[in-house]
Amino acid sequence: MSGNQEPVIKHTSQVIYATLDSEKKAYIKYSVEGNVMKLISTYTPPEFRGRGIAGKLVEYAIKLAENNNWLIEPICSYAVYYFMKNKEKRYILVDRFKNMNEEEWKKAFEEALGRERGG
Repeated sequence: MSGNQEPVIKHTSQVIYATLDSEKKAYIKYSVEGNVMKLISTYTPPEFRGRGIAGKLVEYAIKLAENNNWLIEPICSYAVYYFMKNKEKRYILVDRFKNMNEEEWKKAFEEALGRERGG
């Protein structure tokens, strides 16, 4: 992925990924339980951060969920952050997240960060 070239996003049954160069990938690990897609972890290599790649991966996850009639449960901090900032995308979320107020979103984000940092 050079210059302003868009990464090509693909998926397997457990990972949505973008190949960024010959050796590096950004990805979201996910699982599907029943009709719920759980976004478990998101990673973008440090030198590729800040370019909107993780957001594109979440948008791909939303399309994948829509195509399979799944709801999404954001588990990792990035997925929680994405839906906290993109209210218009919350229609795809499980009820527990769909109806949260802004304070509850902030708390969910802090809890996700805490889990990821081993807190």
